[in-house]
Amino acid sequence: MTDAGAGPARPPRPALWKRALPWLITLACFSYLYVRLDGAAQREGQELVPYLARVFAGVSWGHWLALMVPYSALYFLVDTTVVWRVVSWFNAPIRFRDVLPIRGSSFILSIVNEQIGKGAMAYYLNRRDGVPGWEVASSMLFIMFCEFFYLLGWATIGWSMSRAELPEIFAVIPWIAGAALLFLLAWVSFFRGRIAAGSTLRERPVLHAFRGTPLRRYLTVMAIRSPALVAASFVYAGCARLFGVDVGALAMLGYLPVVFFGAATPGPMRSVAIVLWVTLFPGHEGQMAAFGVVQHNFFIFFNAAIGLLFLPRAQRELLREPPAP
Repeated sequence: MTDAGAGPARPPRPALWKRALPWLITLACFSYLYVRLDGAAQREGQELVPYLARVFAGVSWGHWLALMVPYSALYFLVDTTVVWRVVSWFNAPIRFRDVLPIRGSSFILSIVNEQIGKGAMAYYLNRRDGVPGWEVASSMLFIMFCEFFYLLGWATIGWSMSRAELPEIFAVIPWIAGAALLFLLAWVSFFRGRIAAGSTLRERPVLHAFRGTPLRRYLTVMAIRSPALVAASFVYAGCARLFGVDVGALAMLGYLPVVFFGAATPGPMRSVAIVLWVTLFPGHEGQMAAFGVVQHNFFIFFNAAIGLLFLPRAQRELLREPPAP
């Protein structure tokens, strides 16, 4: 028996290695960046700090903000639309304006990691609307699943339109995309009962959102997200030029999905994404390191600032008693 006044049991803490892994990844990334940047500074006969200071001093920050602020706001609206659409499909009818504080406040936690932010949305909907936690977790899993194929699809389009401007290693993208497409078709068929009809795997609660879901819903989520990536290809190309690196929007469309995959890696500061920028543009180490730092960190902190606008409402709704099941 438990005491009547006792609160809910705390979930077990993750293993030490799981808590340490994001920080170890970040340490490894910044160690690599230090070596690359210090080498680039020495080739120009400079110390590292003056070398980076010169890069930052050469950027027109007013023009940069004019590109990044509207893009970040657009991303917030697109991402909120995805959450609204998926939650309305699989969990409960919900108004778009009621999703804004959910998504906005979760961006604050996304400073550490995007997946933590999605977990916060699941908790929010469970507390506010009484939606079972496993159902919301399933919807967040559906969003992440679609995001993988959305990025891979656009990476393939970007490669096909500007393959001559991309590194040779990017030639594996269409092969990966082809295999992923076959997997997606098999996945949809399995969860619609057309493959392995007797399997109990599809009955697991965390896979609730996939059960019986037609392919068009996956494609709908990808289509809703697409304006954000198309806009990003132009915005990031324009910002790169402000840092002194000339890259076209079509080529950027090939680079961005790969970098965004890196940005999803656990760890603060989006360190893996910054390393990818430096690696993908050899000879521009200082410019692309500075570019990566300000692009990714402005983006997450600006969206977190949007979240602060919604935080009072989010707190009020979380403190309310959840509706009876």
